[in-house]
Formats: sequence, structure tokens, C-alpha cells
Amino acid sequence: MATGRDGHVILGINVLTLGYLPAAWQTDLLTPLSPLEPAYWRRIGELAERGTLDAIFLADGSQLGDPTYDGNAPRLDPTIAWSWVARSTRRVGLIATASTTFNDPYELAERLLSFDVVSGGRAAWNVVTSRDQGSANNFGLTDVLGREERYDRASEFVDLVIELWDSAASGRDVTHHGRFFDVEGRLTVPPSKQGRPVLFQAGGSPQGRALAGRVGEGVFAAELTLESALEHYREVKQNAIDFGRSPDDVKILPGLLLTLGSTEEEARRRSDELHDLGPASYSTQWLSQAIGFDVSTLPLDERFPDELLDGPLDTTTFRGSIGFRQSIFERIRQTRPTVREYLRETRYTGSGHGGFVGTPEQLVDRIEDWFRAGAIDGFNLQPDRLIDGLEVIADEVVPLLRRRGLFRHEYETETLRGHFAASSATPVLR
Repeated sequence: MATGRDGHVILGINVLTLGYLPAAWQTDLLTPLSPLEPAYWRRIGELAERGTLDAIFLADGSQLGDPTYDGNAPRLDPTIAWSWVARSTRRVGLIATASTTFNDPYELAERLLSFDVVSGGRAAWNVVTSRDQGSANNFGLTDVLGREERYDRASEFVDLVIELWDSAASGRDVTHHGRFFDVEGRLTVPPSKQGRPVLFQAGGSPQGRALAGRVGEGVFAAELTLESALEHYREVKQNAIDFGRSPDDVKILPGLLLTLGSTEEEARRRSDELHDLGPASYSTQWLSQAIGFDVSTLPLDERFPDELLDGPLDTTTFRGSIGFRQSIFERIRQTRPTVREYLRETRYTGSGHGGFVGTPEQLVDRIEDWFRAGAIDGFNLQPDRLIDGLEVIADEVVPLLRRRGLFRHEYETETLRGHFAASSATPVLR
């Protein structure tokens, strides 16, 4: 059990372009070109800063998504989109995703540090390894790298980027000759207001958790149950200790899919309406992709078979997120639903990430319960439709958190690393 908790929660927003549901674009609040217009991105940044949120987080991908389970419109490069936001904001952190599989470490180190400088020390890099075949084909590869090789490359990539960022401050050349990269030289970009970008890691595999403990400052986690969240929290914090770091050096921030309403009934009605506007196969397709098994072949009114839940995972063929898969299976083991029940439940409880459908007051209860239990340092909130969901978070959820002493009233620091340092203190782990 965790004790000795103080500080406040960290709140981020996962900006899935228009929202996490495929039907998010179907509203009079948006136009077909909204995600390509600077005004849309400025609006997102201004709302986040109005709520004194710690950061906004932008995913990336190297291929077009499948609209049967991917609600994202075509993506802009995160550092370009965030440059629009940086111009109209002063304090909110700006987290950009970039893959270690399809980028060059020198070019990425220079690009991210440049963005950190011009944003006033508010940038972060969310480290991911790309696992999909389509992205590999777009980069001229016949197949995606295997999981072990991807993480080996990622580990060397991250270490090299850190060396290059440090060279900006020291002025000393980097001499690196590794398995994947050879670099001799240094960055000519100066250090930023916070020194260098904050490092985020997204992934729940053993290799990902080890990387988070070694160098991560934030973890974008996937948790469906409090029990699994507690286990993950303790593991990553212990990994940090094992690498000679303080457990407070790395913040654990699970994603939480949101639909909010003034009453629980109104929230469920909104969730149902948005799901019904989207593809009928959304839940089935997404779940099949997430667990690496065609769910449409299972009898709808029978429980998930034990051989699927407990069978070994072939990591050489599975392309999905191990963290998502583990989170989903743990939820199914606990609740033992039929396939039909679980697909219906995902409208309200999430998929790989946890889900929430209810009132702002109920959401604050959820955040406080997990924070006080020592399972999180905060959440990356993911509204069903961003343009109005974020407004409710800024104007209704945040004031409720403040009244409970769980969130700041004003920004106390100017950089993203400063926000993290001024936030929640890690509880004593027992």
C-alpha cells in the first residue's frame, strides 16, 4: 500500500486530432478542414492552458489509419502542429511522438531541441517503436523489424539523442559507433530553457518498462484495472531505483478515454450516439487489432476462451501493443464477460486504455481514487470529441480537482520539466 502522498496530479490531454472516436468529425463545431487549420490547433492549446494543464500530447503515424478502428484524420507532423500552438500559449507542455524505427537520431535530436528552444523549454519527445507493416513499406522496407531488434535500436537511439542534446550544452563532440548508428560531431543548437526535451515512453512490454525506468521522465501507460496499474507503477518506479534514479524522476500517466455529461445518463447517451455514428464494426475491429485475434470468429454469447486468454503470445508475429493486450486480458479475466458483453462494455470502459463515461464529479472521484492509491501520478485524458470535450475538462473538471486540493490554481513554473517537478511526489512504496 502507498502512503505519504502529497503534491497534485499531473494532467495531460492526448490530442487524437479530433477525438478518439471515428465519428468525432460529425459535428457542426468543426469543418472538414479543421485539423489542417492553425485556428483549430490554437484553440486546443488555449483551452489546455486555460485549465492550467501540464501538457498536450500528439501521436504520430507513418501510414493512413484504418477508419474501422482509427478515429484519426490524416496526421500533421507533431512538431509542426505544435509550433502553431507554441505561438499562442506560454506554459502548457507540448509532447511530440516520434519513432525510433523510422527516424535518424541526429536529425531528430536537432529538430526536437530546436522546437524546445523556440517553445521556451516546453517540449517533450514520446519515444515509440513502430510495429506496423504499412509504415515499413512506406520507408522502403519489405518487413517491419522484429520486436527485440526494434527495442535494441530504440535503446541505442535514445542514448545517442541524449548524448547529442548534452553536446549542445558542453560543446564537446559526440563519438558514437554502435550496432545501428555511427555519429561523430555535435549539435549546434543551443540548450533550451529546460536544458533538453523531456523524455516520454509509451509501451508496456518488459523492454519498454525497462527503458522507462532507465531514462524515461514520463510513461504513457495503458491500464484498465486498478490492480494492474498498481503493479505497473511499482515495477517502473523500482526499475528507476535499480538504475540509480529517484522513483519520482519518472511519472506514470495512463490514458483515459472520456465521455462526459451533466448526468451519467446524458454521458451514456452521448457515448452511444457517437459510437452509432461511426462504423458498426468499430469495437470488433479495434479489439481484434489490439489482441492479435479475429474476434468476429468468436461466438458472441459465450465467454472468451481460456486458451486465448492464457495461451502463449508469439511475439515474432504479434504486431500490436503488448501493454494494450495485457491490459485488455486482465480486464476480461476479472469480469468474465461474454464477447457481446465486452464489446458493449468497451463503449463505456475503454479498449486498451481505460475508459470513463459519466459526470465531471465522477471523473474527479476516479482520478482521486487512483492517485491516493498510489497507482498513478496523473492521467492523459482522451476526450471522445476534442473540440467540446476539452472545454468541459478545463472549465468543469479542473475546478473540481482544485477544490479537493489535487490540482494547481495557477502555473507555478514555465517549463514542462518544471511542471513535473512541482507536481505529485511519489508515495512510499510498500
